[in-house]
Amino acid sequence: MPVPFAALPFTFRNVHDVPCQGAGFLGSDFDPLRIDVDPNDLRYDVAQLKPAEGLSTQRREERQRLLDVIGDSAGKPHPLKHHYERAYELLASTAIHNALDITREPTEVRERYGFGPPPAAVGEGGGGGNGAELGYAGQMRGQNLLLARRLVEAGVPFVTVYDYKQQGQNWDAHFHCANQHKSFLLPRADRGLAALIEDLEARGLLDSTLIVAMGEFGRTPHINGQAGRDHWPDCYSVLLAGGGVHGGAIYGSSDAIGAYPATDPVTPGDLAATVFWRFGLDPAGDMHDRLGRPYRLADGQALETLFS
Repeated sequence: MPVPFAALPFTFRNVHDVPCQGAGFLGSDFDPLRIDVDPNDLRYDVAQLKPAEGLSTQRREERQRLLDVIGDSAGKPHPLKHHYERAYELLASTAIHNALDITREPTEVRERYGFGPPPAAVGEGGGGGNGAELGYAGQMRGQNLLLARRLVEAGVPFVTVYDYKQQGQNWDAHFHCANQHKSFLLPRADRGLAALIEDLEARGLLDSTLIVAMGEFGRTPHINGQAGRDHWPDCYSVLLAGGGVHGGAIYGSSDAIGAYPATDPVTPGDLAATVFWRFGLDPAGDMHDRLGRPYRLADGQALETLFS
């Protein structure tokens, strides 16, 4: 598979790009394939896969053959040969191009993921965005998950789906969070995740696919002056599904107001170790940066009891 890692439908920016959305010190070889979306028609695209104007498949193949001839005549491989081959394989991959076209899905499948006319009044009283904008955001959430399923089905091993980036239309609910959660965020998340889990199970992919639904921190246990909740790193929840996870289980608990863990606390390192372990990697093993320096995969313990 020419794409080992894909991320969609955009990257987060807070004036500048937020770190930790790429490969970091591992180098650009390990960056994800970034998939963009037009929110107006929910069409997905990859800028790097768009052929130059006038460049047909035949011309691209002729260029590839010419490059091979030049390389052979040089007597030694071009230092970028591996990158050229990967790029050509990606450009020629019908599986990836087909996966990106979610209009190939039956209408009833797309509707299960929340596709339909944007609800005009969904944002009323929420304090963030008009109804049409929230409607597009809600539809995009479900269609993003549908595309994730199509990518997994096409053989992409790792897929990251980012939530809607517009402040006031996502989970960063600093104001009117009760209304946002009840009328918009939770129903859309429930519908999309349920459709994804059921879809993967029906296709025989759920046991081999681990779904991790989470944010990077929690919310303050107390309501602020705008009827919202602010950032809180000390306690939050993560949902796991598929991949052999025991369905319906709850691991750990918080105190009465959700401020701090009360039992079985789990660190980010524990979660990372669990994911690595589940896919056959030793969390205590090393990865190396471009200078060959070793870094431990995860500073935590795998939660093996969560799995069958």
